[in-house]
Amino acid sequence: MTRFSANLGFLWSELPLADAIRAAKQAGFDAVECHWPYDEDPADVVQALQETGLPMLGLNTRRGDPSAGDNGLAALPDRADEARAAIDEALSYATAIGAANIHVMAGFAEGAAAHAAFVDNLRYACAAAEAGGQTILIEPLNRYDAPGYFLKTTTQAADIISEVGAPNLKLMFDCYHVQLMEGDLTHKLRDLMPIIGHIQFAGVPDRGPPDQGELAFGHLFEVIAGLGYDAPLGAEYKPGGPTEATLGWLETYRTPPA
Repeated sequence: MTRFSANLGFLWSELPLADAIRAAKQAGFDAVECHWPYDEDPADVVQALQETGLPMLGLNTRRGDPSAGDNGLAALPDRADEARAAIDEALSYATAIGAANIHVMAGFAEGAAAHAAFVDNLRYACAAAEAGGQTILIEPLNRYDAPGYFLKTTTQAADIISEVGAPNLKLMFDCYHVQLMEGDLTHKLRDLMPIIGHIQFAGVPDRGPPDQGELAFGHLFEVIAGLGYDAPLGAEYKPGGPTEATLGWLETYRTPPA
């Protein structure tokens, strides 16, 4: 049976994180993940995780100043101190709540200097994460939702992972972003599986629930299971209303095919 994680950056986003964790448990999710939990008391988050028995799979580094257009810092050559402070903060918070994965956000940048900055900051993050056994994730974002984002494709991500050379650096494979930028999800999942650290999904093209749009997620989830990936898959879609009203897909896709 395929297992699913609720991304609480989008699902139940109107609730405090601890209450969103409880809502995810009640709805039948197997795990949770989040975006930027830093304004939440980690003790409250830990209490909710312990009550529900759900693992917290991961979180993101801060974007910087979103009001100024920031969407990550690690590929910005002139902001290395801020990028590393964000990495340190994310590792500390992840340790406090027992999250195994930290997504280091690259930001809006391009060129050789941005590449060098990203590689250097990822090496810093991987070294800092090693003691706690945590994994650093990088995620390509599509050009429609995040035009100008440094990390655009799985090929670019795979090359960076190889260059950094750290065993705890992995790819966050978001089916939504990859479909919009590259397509060919079945072959890409197969080819990239050795470096994938987490898989996310949403309907394409509107980032809605997975039972809408152009992707046959029932088939895709079977492909993922057939490749031996058995960790919870991250539901990172925009519900467009009450989350509970969008969860018809959950039992459908959790049920093994007849």
